[in-house]
Amino acid sequence: MSTAGSTLADAPQTADRGLPDGTRELRNVAIVAHVDHGKTTLVDAMLRASGAFGERAEPVDRVMDSGDLEREKGITILAKNTTVNWQGVTINVIDTPGHADFGGEVERGLSMVDGVVLLVDASEGPLPQTRFVLRKTLSAGLPVMLVVNKTDRADARIEEVVDESLELLLELADELGLDEDQTAHLLDLPVVYASGRAGRASRNRPGDGELPDSEDLQPLFDVLFDVVPAPTDDPSAPLQAHVTNLDASTFLGRIALCRVRAGVIRRGQQVGWCKEDGTVSRVKITELLRTEGLTRVQADEAVAGDIVAVAGISEVMIGDTLADPENPVPLERIHVDEPAISMTIGINTSPLVGRDPHPGAKLTARQVKSRLDSELVGNVSLRVLPTERPDTWEVQGRGELALAILVETMRREGFELTVGKPEVVTRVVDGKVHEPFEQLSIDVPTDSLGPVTQLLAARKGEMSQMVHGDTRVRLDFRVPSRGLIGFRTEFLTITRGAGIASHVFDGYGPWVGEITNRLRGSLIADRSGPVTGYAVDALADRGVLFVGPGTQVYNGMVIGEYTRNEDLEVNIVREKKLTNMRKSTGDELIKLTPPTILTLEQSLEFCANDECVEVTPQNVRIRKVELDSHARGRARARAKAANAGAGQ
Repeated sequence: MSTAGSTLADAPQTADRGLPDGTRELRNVAIVAHVDHGKTTLVDAMLRASGAFGERAEPVDRVMDSGDLEREKGITILAKNTTVNWQGVTINVIDTPGHADFGGEVERGLSMVDGVVLLVDASEGPLPQTRFVLRKTLSAGLPVMLVVNKTDRADARIEEVVDESLELLLELADELGLDEDQTAHLLDLPVVYASGRAGRASRNRPGDGELPDSEDLQPLFDVLFDVVPAPTDDPSAPLQAHVTNLDASTFLGRIALCRVRAGVIRRGQQVGWCKEDGTVSRVKITELLRTEGLTRVQADEAVAGDIVAVAGISEVMIGDTLADPENPVPLERIHVDEPAISMTIGINTSPLVGRDPHPGAKLTARQVKSRLDSELVGNVSLRVLPTERPDTWEVQGRGELALAILVETMRREGFELTVGKPEVVTRVVDGKVHEPFEQLSIDVPTDSLGPVTQLLAARKGEMSQMVHGDTRVRLDFRVPSRGLIGFRTEFLTITRGAGIASHVFDGYGPWVGEITNRLRGSLIADRSGPVTGYAVDALADRGVLFVGPGTQVYNGMVIGEYTRNEDLEVNIVREKKLTNMRKSTGDELIKLTPPTILTLEQSLEFCANDECVEVTPQNVRIRKVELDSHARGRARARAKAANAGAGQ
């Protein structure tokens, strides 16, 4: 049969598929997986197979990753929904992020669906984020189908990956206390073998490195229809619609994405808006939208089980309930894990504030606070707390990446900011300080094993497992979240870019003591001005420079990494003294090493405890929190004296 352009006229009826009479031809399903295991590519294939792109549409990879940062980084940041129509069945598909930093998006996605497609790479197998998303799925009591993706990878090991996935299911079932019947049901879950990029799937296990024997995705859809139940929500009950996500439109204002849990919701209807504070307001639904493919179209009504977008409630929040105004019963609010990492975000306080060639237009504390407050509306896993300074706030999130994405987004919106070094969010348990820990999984070449284990030992990591391959080795560690701040850059340097690392939150544990995240100090500019080629050449052997000739620097700005474990103040703006003697071609023979330009994430990782990052639309600069050299010296002396007193 054709995989594209299927029409409702060609679709088998409900009875032909063996479903009970009256069962709705609707499925709500989420696709969950580890980062880069192919979720978004599989959704592309499902849309393409259903004819959603049209015959003349140009093919676009990862069409669901619509944000600029998502396409640049190759990851899904926000959970999104689309609709696939296949043989008369409407499938609402939620594409969830695979990175644990965006776990709030995963939890919201799971609250909208009746079943889950668990995607696992045919070579890498289950990894930390696989455990994370699968645990959330089993906790929600959702049925699961396993899809082994990328079977055509040259290094595929399909049978082993299936066994590892079943072992993970058993382990999680034991952790969650599932009974024997539930565990046995999990082990009987159907397995589909697929290549999302090729748009093929099969129930028959292919050989390692081979494509599935089916020519299309029909086997995938068949299993999905069997495993994921149709919604059982009651359309005759009083209205209950759960707000699970938010969007915005120039014409409609704030849009609430809802799963209708009971009853019927209609355009123009008066509903009861149940808020977080327990109050109920009567509001009107001005617009009702249903997703078809990648677009939203107007709808007159939606019934229990549907996923729709609602406009007309300007201050609606995630977790609110739209209910029958005569019987407003709110649904349980969405619960997400607590933040583990924090950083301070405030106005730009550097000497170069507003002085870039194209400076940011948003410089005031009021604008920064307003933007952070607006982020809280759609980001349920974020917290914003006041600090001692009126122009700086502590922002807490799941991980470094989630917070860096927020800062990068604000930067592109025209903000100039001062961002502090990431720190962990601690708890006091039984009078003792506890800190967050991560389950770290790394895959490195065999010759990098020694340096990597030494690196993690210095960061208080404890190895739990080691699996040797032909040329690579897989290592599992439990490591404090503090130990992973700044880890990625050094890890990639040690492994020459060939290492793969991923981690997921693994609960809290007792504070493990001091961790040294950096072995080398900073090169610091001791005065303001433009960088000169003469000074760069003179300092080339002192370390790695982050600036090149012509760059404007200021006193207290970090301009490079020193070769020693201490800071060094240097004159990076020094000019060559002119004399009466002229040497032929003397200045032309200087060869300068290009500077190392750090990204925002690399800059945050590099920061020492007394450093922060200046962020503008054009530049990312690392600087000392205290710009004055004498003030920094006095602070070091006080800290040294305090440590000496504590040791007596």
